[in-house]
Amino acid sequence: MLFKMIRGVLYHQRAKMLLIAFTIVLGTSLATGMLNVMWDVGDKVNQELKTYGANITVKPKDASLLTDIYDVGEGEQLSEAYLNEEDLPKLKTIFWAFNIVDFTPFLEADASLPDGTDAKIVGTWFNHHLSLPTGEELDAGIAGMRSWWDVTGGNWLDESEPSAASSVMVGTLLAEEKGWKIGDEITLAGSAKEMTATVAGIYDAGGDEDLEIYAPLDLVQALTDREGKVDRIEVSALTTPDNELAQRAAKNPSALSSRDYETWYCTAYVSAICYQIQEAIPNASAAAVRQVAESEGTILDKTQLLMLLITALSLIGAALGISNLVTASVMERSMEIGLLKAIGARDRSITFVIMVEILVTALIGGVAGYFLGFGFAQLIGQSVFGSAIEMKLKVIPIVAALITLVTLAGSLPAIRMVLRLRPAEVLHGGQ
Repeated sequence: MLFKMIRGVLYHQRAKMLLIAFTIVLGTSLATGMLNVMWDVGDKVNQELKTYGANITVKPKDASLLTDIYDVGEGEQLSEAYLNEEDLPKLKTIFWAFNIVDFTPFLEADASLPDGTDAKIVGTWFNHHLSLPTGEELDAGIAGMRSWWDVTGGNWLDESEPSAASSVMVGTLLAEEKGWKIGDEITLAGSAKEMTATVAGIYDAGGDEDLEIYAPLDLVQALTDREGKVDRIEVSALTTPDNELAQRAAKNPSALSSRDYETWYCTAYVSAICYQIQEAIPNASAAAVRQVAESEGTILDKTQLLMLLITALSLIGAALGISNLVTASVMERSMEIGLLKAIGARDRSITFVIMVEILVTALIGGVAGYFLGFGFAQLIGQSVFGSAIEMKLKVIPIVAALITLVTLAGSLPAIRMVLRLRPAEVLHGGQ
């Protein structure tokens, strides 16, 4: 009997039931899309931000200590402390190795030019190929870390080409000042020897780097007789925004309880990654670039908040739509409901029948809305991040619970109308 009643309502009031299902489809699709994107957006936002520079700097422990004491600028050193270039692959051996997306070393020096002036020369990797003991192959270097630089003349140095070993890239301001062009040969005199290099590219960084020369690391090491040495390492890593635990750990990891320490160590906080880098590289001090790290957390939090607000608003809109449509449906069926009450049907039974009808409609709309919402999430992922959004299974029960709650909330005004309906008044009015 119940099945026949529900089937009859779904058939005879199919227009309104389709509108209710469509309302639920819209609410479900927006909730599904936003929640899937929200839980998958963290790494994608971080990946996008990584194109704008490193968020971790690694320096020799002694040099880092003196820098903190005397507050010197980045790149300036008060001691002859260096890191070993051969230790750099160890960055990819830490617990969060796969979160380290790029890194590059730097070695700075002053080079004398043929006109008697000096210019800062920076040795680095450009697209240095590494074959790790783990079997992983990767290219690391400044070409990925400074992707926003505008190489106005020539191209980034390609370390796979033999000519790259004796080539340099020059900042636009220095090139204009000296009248250098692509292909010019310049003589560079360091503290140990003099070398001739070819200008392979001219870049516009929009900062002090435009007055500098960037060269292969081997070249600067040879100029200064510092083979195998680097001043600092810049690391670009995917991180989790800091919370209270991460802040306590950054101050003193040894003060954490064993449980908190394990949680912190096994979470991709920037402080945890810095700590693991210090464990892997001898005599190293790793520190977060706070402006970048904090900006990542702020942007991610605001992005997720925006998605939660969109989800909440979509569900509120669905609840209001359901309320209007269910109320209209009950008003149209007032004669039928009055008759049922007149022949002895209880309010509880009538309410149960109406709610089953609405929940069946919600189930159909919810299933359709889920798949539509997941497609919507893929559209966002491809158009904004250029990659697919991973399906999060935990979204299914959450969306199911939210849609059930919204459907029940939207049906409350109609249920109140059913409870207040008096058979005598309805049937007499119908005559």
